[in-house]
Amino acid sequence: MECIHAFWLALLQGLTEFLPISSSAHLILVPVLLGWQDQGLAFDIAVHVGTLLAVVAFFRKDLLVIVRDWYWSLAGKGVSHNAVLGWGVIIGTVPVGIVGLLAKEWIETVLRSPLVIAVATIVFGLLLWVAEKWGKRNRGIDQLTMWDALIVGIFQAVALIPGTSRSGITITGGLFLGLDGKSAARFSFLLSIPVIFLAGTLETLDLIQAGQSVDWYALLLGTAVSGLSAYGCISWFMKLLDWLGMWPFVVYRLFLGSLLLYMFWPSST
Repeated sequence: MECIHAFWLALLQGLTEFLPISSSAHLILVPVLLGWQDQGLAFDIAVHVGTLLAVVAFFRKDLLVIVRDWYWSLAGKGVSHNAVLGWGVIIGTVPVGIVGLLAKEWIETVLRSPLVIAVATIVFGLLLWVAEKWGKRNRGIDQLTMWDALIVGIFQAVALIPGTSRSGITITGGLFLGLDGKSAARFSFLLSIPVIFLAGTLETLDLIQAGQSVDWYALLLGTAVSGLSAYGCISWFMKLLDWLGMWPFVVYRLFLGSLLLYMFWPSST
């Protein structure tokens, strides 16, 4: 894999993993559109490790409190809102885990087409716009309940369709439940930690079974670039969310989806 390709793909992964525009769609489409060789499973794992390190580093203080209070709830020392948040992350991960295991091969083959990505990009972009427009946005993350977490988790399972955007669909679910934008985004990012970890673990097992050769320089470059860009992206997104809202991402999704339909519709018939 060429280093320049590794750099740009890792940068793209870091910038799109936590924005509501679908990182998987971009990683699938960019090599196709530019005629690059497929980056391979090992590189996908590396850039996901980078984004995982980024989100853990960004929310490190929150995570320490959440883990502490979650452990105290197990020990019978009371259930704080941080303990509920910890349980919520666990509960919210269950649906995507079940669907991912049951439909893994179908998702990786049938759904990895430009036409599916185009339609998902448009449809779930519009759903994000509806959620922001009609969601009450009068609840903070400290008011999150177990049921809320489960519902957002069900939304997250839909993100297995390429082009949906994991962060986009979970933020959409949070907005529909009445969470404010920052709270919906924060829970979405926290919910990404076990999902990225589990997905990376499964991909690593697949890589070991396949016995593929590994370009360690490209992997280290991909991990570093994706991690740094993802950290910066999270910081930027959280600071500007109240000012930007979701409409720039909705517009981008509609443009991208329409462009993809134009480019790939003839080849899909």
